[in-house]
Amino acid sequence: MYVVPPPKPSDLNDDGSVPLRTYQTWKGSNVFLLQGRLIFGPDIRSIFLTIFLIAVPAAIFCGFIGRKLMDEYSDSFGIWIIAVAVLFTIYVLVLLLLTSGRDPGIVPRNAHPPEPENYDGSNEVVGGQTPALRLPRIKDVVVNGITVKVKYCDTCMLYRPPRCSHCSICNNCVERFDHHCPWVGQCIGLRNYRFFFMFVSSATLLCLYVFGFCWVFLLRVKDRENTSIWKAMTNYPASIVLIIYTFIAVWFVGGLTVFHLYLISTNQSTYENFRYRYDRRDNPYNRGVFENFKEIFFTSIPASKNKFRGRMQKEPGMPPRSLGVGFISPNSEKTLGDVEAGRKPVWDATATGPSEIEGELSNDEGLNRGGSEDSHDLSRIIDMEGTEGRSILHPRRSSWGRRSGTLNIPPDVVAMASGESNRVTDSNDKNLTRRDWQ
Repeated sequence: MYVVPPPKPSDLNDDGSVPLRTYQTWKGSNVFLLQGRLIFGPDIRSIFLTIFLIAVPAAIFCGFIGRKLMDEYSDSFGIWIIAVAVLFTIYVLVLLLLTSGRDPGIVPRNAHPPEPENYDGSNEVVGGQTPALRLPRIKDVVVNGITVKVKYCDTCMLYRPPRCSHCSICNNCVERFDHHCPWVGQCIGLRNYRFFFMFVSSATLLCLYVFGFCWVFLLRVKDRENTSIWKAMTNYPASIVLIIYTFIAVWFVGGLTVFHLYLISTNQSTYENFRYRYDRRDNPYNRGVFENFKEIFFTSIPASKNKFRGRMQKEPGMPPRSLGVGFISPNSEKTLGDVEAGRKPVWDATATGPSEIEGELSNDEGLNRGGSEDSHDLSRIIDMEGTEGRSILHPRRSSWGRRSGTLNIPPDVVAMASGESNRVTDSNDKNLTRRDWQ
């Protein structure tokens, strides 16, 4: 009997626990099955509806029309009609699974924002102002001699590659994003577009197959019973249901097939066709009809950039960044002082006492702890008398406080000011001295 080997000591975390797999900590909205082997969108339930709409009509055709056709044709032709219908249905369902159950081309997220291009790591202050380095919202990239604009994604913290877009449903950036298909419950992108087109076109052929043989069966019944076609339909209502159903469905899947044939021939995606309208501007990706079809159907599918079943490795420590430089997000005018922490201290000028001041600084625990000597010199910081009704002032602001008014006060000093630590004060002494807090 096979037994799963225990994890190696080198694979364990520092606390001895087994590290989680990537799919268990995935930040997108995807749903994983079979321990990360299959990845679906959050609307995975729609796949069962699609399977129902395909499998049930095929079963009705084989159980009612196909069985009658076996009686109409004494040779093996009737058996082949049922066999082809069954195999074709299985083929369409397999294409559906290949479309919806695989990585469509998700771009891995960055753990930290990229460095601004003009950031050299220095914290030089010019003219009393801290330089704020801005991440540009849009960059220009040259593709086949044509300038293409790529945007910065605030969610994934990266500049999207050309033809990449962020899906708001799956919450992922997808390469060569075409659209999010609710019928397959997955984004359609670089790694599954081929299977999506094959699924849609095969479903069209299956509808035409069932529609055609339903009419063949009715014509055989009409000739054998020497009756009208309407009388034959009323005698076999299953044929009427299938004819109406397949007639409606073929307009849907057939229309998608024709539309995507046009997109493939011009090397466009659905997103690009509706957003950029390449018929009014140059398409940098169009290389001719033959090369465009070759790119979709006769090139190898690139490997996934995500190892969903891989163990999460402990992220190496980031080198400390100087607080003298602020980073500005493309979508915000706020300074992202400490980007790794994902927050910045905020000073509330309406604080009315030391206890409220301590509460304001509790979110930034450890901020500037062990800082410069100036921050520890209480004789230069505050006059504790009359703190009620006004904010505490500091004669020297840190680089964090230049834009937001943040004070650079160590938490232990605030604790002493609020009375939580032992302090030596004299009622006649208005100011704290270095001796008091030592």
